[in-house]
Amino acid sequence: MKNTHEEKIEKQFGDRAAAYLQSEVHASGDDLQRLTRWLADDRAASLLDLGCGAGHASFVAAAQVAQVTAYDLSAKMLTVVDAAAAERGLHNLTTRQGVAEQLPFADHSFEVVISRYSAHHWRDVGMALREVRRVLKPGGKFILMDIASPGYPVLDIWLQTLEMLRDPSHVRNYSQGEWLRLINECGFNARELVAGKLTLAFAPWIARMQTSPTLASAIRELQGHAADEVKTYFAFADDGSFCSDTLMFVAC
Repeated sequence: MKNTHEEKIEKQFGDRAAAYLQSEVHASGDDLQRLTRWLADDRAASLLDLGCGAGHASFVAAAQVAQVTAYDLSAKMLTVVDAAAAERGLHNLTTRQGVAEQLPFADHSFEVVISRYSAHHWRDVGMALREVRRVLKPGGKFILMDIASPGYPVLDIWLQTLEMLRDPSHVRNYSQGEWLRLINECGFNARELVAGKLTLAFAPWIARMQTSPTLASAIRELQGHAADEVKTYFAFADDGSFCSDTLMFVAC
């Protein structure tokens, strides 16, 4: 039986679509407020939300631009997005299914491409970024928001390990330096970049992905064995909650 990375993502997220729509981490945040500001001059734009998940960034964008295409690998996620958009009266939002590395759109189709909490699942981030460049119109902009690696190897391996134990479809959280290199290789230059912190409450973080008790226990066990510098950096709490770095940038 086939068990591809894309099938694993669909399995991981399809049955959890409604939970992600209600997730406080995904439904709110300073990044969504910043997205509103960064789209203030794009009222006439056609926008692609790449890896839209339950659609929170798409909903914000739909209030700012002329047309939004919410794009995701998971058909069940897109069903949730369609229903939520209808409830919100967002008639300028449509959905489309597919992978990040092969976008089913003509060259120069969008003035803006955004992506929020998705890139760490992409099989080939370089290929996906080249597709973003291809579908953007000349002078268009790319806005990305995601969890970021601290960069320092000792801290990086801890973050990636915790993420993989929780979610086997996880590929990589990239550092700020890695992101700047990746976008530069695809012809982008960062115009504005904001680094931040996100507190992840352990119980809902695990429940959202329906991580097995065995793997959830493994995460707690690992946290207990972490070096002091790791515990301090990620602010491991007694209940397993911790803080991750975030990164948001706009590139042209």
